[in-house]
Amino acid sequence: MPSTTHTAPDLDIVTLDADGVTACLDQFADMLHSCVHDGASIGFIEPFPMHEAEAFWRDKTIAALKGGKRVLFAALDQDRVVGTVQLDYDTMPNQAHRGDISKLMVRPDCRRRGIARLLMQAAENRARDLGRTLLTLDTRTGDSAEILYTLLGFETTGVIPDFARDPDSEKLSGTTVMYKRIIR
Repeated sequence: MPSTTHTAPDLDIVTLDADGVTACLDQFADMLHSCVHDGASIGFIEPFPMHEAEAFWRDKTIAALKGGKRVLFAALDQDRVVGTVQLDYDTMPNQAHRGDISKLMVRPDCRRRGIARLLMQAAENRARDLGRTLLTLDTRTGDSAEILYTLLGFETTGVIPDFARDPDSEKLSGTTVMYKRIIR
């Protein structure tokens, strides 16, 4: 069941459970497919067929949502999925204060509208509601997302060189590890 956390003109930021993602599986798969083919470094490399995008949502994300330790936020523009981010809080007992941000993506044709910022704010607010005081993430070094995270108050702890292969070449890129302390 979706639950609205923020509304902007023609845009809603909602949380979706496993059933909600399943109902929109084709839209999530298409968005992931489009982002990877646009050069996003989110774990996949070309060639990246649609069935692999569908499998990611079905086999990884939906399964994790059913486990109850992950929240998925979706940006809906008139019921069309245009962006998403996940907050994972399945941590070890000594890290119960921490949450991980992952898979922030916005459809290439919907960027530069503040959607990523709204998604990140929703994830941070939920983390706070869950009693989390620290958020962590990593992003390809030099990506525009790194600038966004910095503007949102994330601090860089360091860079791991040659961390992942770029989606459209053999080039290895570094990842920037970032964190943000949040106040309850």
